[in-house]
Amino acid sequence: MSEKFVVQLSEQAAASHWGDNASLSFNERGATVHLSEQETLKNVQKAGRTIAIQGIKNVELAGDAWCTESQWAFYQGFVTPKSLNGVDFVDNAQSDIKELTHLKTSAIWAREMVNGTADDIYPESLAEKAAEFIQSLAPEHVSYQIIKGDALLEQQWIGIHAVGRGSVRPPVLLELDYNPTGDENAPVSAALVGKGITFDSGGYSIKSSEGMLGMKCDMGGAATVTAGLALAINRGIEKRIKLFLCCAENLISGHAYKLGDILTYKNGTTVEIVNTDAEGRLVLADGLMAAGETGAPLIIDAATLTGAALVAVGQEYNALFALDKELVREVESFASQEMEAAWPLPLEKWHQQNCPSPYADTANSRAQKGGGYGGASNAAGFLSRFVPNDGKGWVHIDLAAAFNMGSTSQWAAGATTQGMRTVARTLQEKA
Repeated sequence: MSEKFVVQLSEQAAASHWGDNASLSFNERGATVHLSEQETLKNVQKAGRTIAIQGIKNVELAGDAWCTESQWAFYQGFVTPKSLNGVDFVDNAQSDIKELTHLKTSAIWAREMVNGTADDIYPESLAEKAAEFIQSLAPEHVSYQIIKGDALLEQQWIGIHAVGRGSVRPPVLLELDYNPTGDENAPVSAALVGKGITFDSGGYSIKSSEGMLGMKCDMGGAATVTAGLALAINRGIEKRIKLFLCCAENLISGHAYKLGDILTYKNGTTVEIVNTDAEGRLVLADGLMAAGETGAPLIIDAATLTGAALVAVGQEYNALFALDKELVREVESFASQEMEAAWPLPLEKWHQQNCPSPYADTANSRAQKGGGYGGASNAAGFLSRFVPNDGKGWVHIDLAAAFNMGSTSQWAAGATTQGMRTVARTLQEKA
């Protein structure tokens, strides 16, 4: 008999002594999750969280009622930053164990990066760990370079350098090439761009202590696109894809960038800094231009970019933005198929003009709390200045659902991995 806590799934209601509509009952071997007709996967995930809260560290799923998605929902609810590997999946006719293994591989890596301390996960180490992770999956198909410190200026990656120059740990841009075609001249089918701010103090527009506490998570975009690429590779994608991670620490020092500075980007766009805490868009601008230079017809960027997105969609959804309206509808559908909640927010070409500056082509925000009304759309409008083809083929994901400061009924505190599957599916369907 297994010594692990065994969890079964049942379509039958729990016995009455467990309470009306109880989703969980217990026995001498473990527990049974009782399905309801509404919000089935959400309730399975809540059951996983409830069991984990009891202090149980390892569980074994058992029985024929489990399917791939219900097992993954339970796993997502059960795991914590301290325990990422405590669920044994059941191999049955309704479940794809291979897919669950691939999901788990990507999710564990993403959580380790996002939940890791800023002392361990800093710009260069994040780039190196991402490259090593992808290379471990397909060593013969992956090459990369890390552009570091003042070398960024030599290649005109102005934004990453400006944001990161205040730290003793230099900023970096990771350029990774996954090319399974065997042809070094093969076209690039897709490019991924991730915000990799490994710690965000806010710079001279400094955050409060409470606001700064969770800012090790501000590289969640870099973790999400890397984990999404890994998942797509493990699912068998055979298209050439490039990955760009824009990595920096946003700190205060005598070398840090300041309010009123004007940055001149590689495409000639000038940007006045009115808020050093609106730094994510400054580094992503470089990554988006690098992605555009590949000629890829599909560009996906992901970032924990704005508090405004959290206000708009809450912590349950990621926000989607695109000038390409057909693409944003498709990505919303891909997210739904992957059981990840995502919702499109407004983005039009005129959003580029919503952060005016008397000194430059644009400011990096508005000089008011939270960037003013429509802050998430204005940030996306800023990014749209740096993508090719008037935004055709580009989608921006503002990762409002990627991290929780505290535990909820569904999630432990920390990284959620929400967005990872959306990125992978979009690559599979559109690259």
